[in-house]
Amino acid sequence: MADILCKTTGGTIRGTAADGVAHFLGVPYAAAPVGERRFARPEPVTWDGERDATTHGPTAPQGPTDTPNVPDISPIVGPGWVPGSEYLTADVRTPEAAGAGLPVLVFVHGGSFTAGAARAAVYDGTRLAREGAVVVTVNYRLGVPGFALIPGVVANRGLHDQIAALHWVHDNAEAFGGDADRITVFGESAGGLSVADLLVAAPPGLLRRAIVQSGGGSHVLVPQQAAVTTVALARDLGVTPAGLVDVPDEGLVAAVGRLGQDPPDLAVEGLRDPLMGLAPLGPVIDDELLERRPVDAVAAGAAAGIDLLVGSNADEMTLYSVLFGTAVGLPGPDEDALYAAVARRHDDPDRVIAAYRTAGRGSTPGEVHDAVHTDWMFGVPTRRLADAHTGRTWRYAFTWRSPGWEGRLGATHAIELPFVFDVVGRVDTGAFVVPDTEETRALASRMCRAWVDFARDGDPGWPGYRADAPTTRVFDVADNLTETPDGPEQEVWDGVR
Repeated sequence: MADILCKTTGGTIRGTAADGVAHFLGVPYAAAPVGERRFARPEPVTWDGERDATTHGPTAPQGPTDTPNVPDISPIVGPGWVPGSEYLTADVRTPEAAGAGLPVLVFVHGGSFTAGAARAAVYDGTRLAREGAVVVTVNYRLGVPGFALIPGVVANRGLHDQIAALHWVHDNAEAFGGDADRITVFGESAGGLSVADLLVAAPPGLLRRAIVQSGGGSHVLVPQQAAVTTVALARDLGVTPAGLVDVPDEGLVAAVGRLGQDPPDLAVEGLRDPLMGLAPLGPVIDDELLERRPVDAVAAGAAAGIDLLVGSNADEMTLYSVLFGTAVGLPGPDEDALYAAVARRHDDPDRVIAAYRTAGRGSTPGEVHDAVHTDWMFGVPTRRLADAHTGRTWRYAFTWRSPGWEGRLGATHAIELPFVFDVVGRVDTGAFVVPDTEETRALASRMCRAWVDFARDGDPGWPGYRADAPTTRVFDVADNLTETPDGPEQEVWDGVR
């Protein structure tokens, strides 16, 4: 490896170059969120001299990922909390000999808004960079510092961080060989939900394109729902809601962990929990960044000038039912538990269960549960966002099935990420079980190229999507196009919010 220098708006950084790609790791895009900045909007950062950018920096405060007896998800979630105050950072990969004007891809990681890191092994942007893009992966505040609604402090601090990162990328794109007018933000899971929020929250002109992976524009909380979590956390810690700002990070992380063991019911005033109990914290309507649900703003014309690629996976919920369920010895739901779970999403659970069984979406209560919640949390919001978008839109579906856990894992949540980043055979995917075969490598190459092509000129390689012509690319061992991406059973969700 050879050292390489780059001058940014914050100062000079020293990275490394290897095999034609330059790597700049742990580069601050905002000042360390400590002291008065801990619960404030992000602020710019500068430094004197030459800053080392050859190794990853710290991560946002969060719980561990090496939980005993739980399958290894660290390749996608990251190493957990790596202490250090300067964690509002970006990792940048760019072709070493690139000329100016490359498309820029900015990745927002997932992790239920409480976990995750840009340094996760699967998020190595080297292969995307070799396809001809500047690739930036960013950290942002998580958990209570990032997303708890606390009296007297700005809301959606994690989203503010993401916007600050995008401004930093815009201001420094040329220094890394990129085109500031061709920035594509992409994200998965909580990162995908964030990207849907950024469609309406980011200042006009900052984004040219966006890719929402397993997200949607429906998953925001109203203040009353966010307050339920705030009160629960404050009660657990023995402080007032406003007093959360004085609790050390260790205490906040521990409290969020305890809350996750018994999540509060966020269904209030006739509104269902949009995060379905999978995350106790998340973006909230705040009359600043988010005045209403992003899908509603998009339907009214917001983001019409942003090209959008959106999609989800066929078996999203097996991440929870298999890796966090049967793999650790927990039983699947019986008929009563299935009915109770569906009743929290729909006023006529019998109709929903019958529709999914008629469609062949499961023979056991657990399989039906997974199918219903895969659609309600991911598939339906994906379709609604694609239908709502008034600009140029593309849609994909990921159906490649992992053989992991005796085939039960399937096309689970997040399993498309090793393919998008084209790290199949190059990174151990842990519990996600992606074999290194000629077929999986070819699929990874196709997806990686499609993402870069979309960032380059807004054409991922297949026809666009319209509600009346829902052309969708199906990514699998053998890719294909379909005009019927959604089964008739999804009609049970029409009109349900």
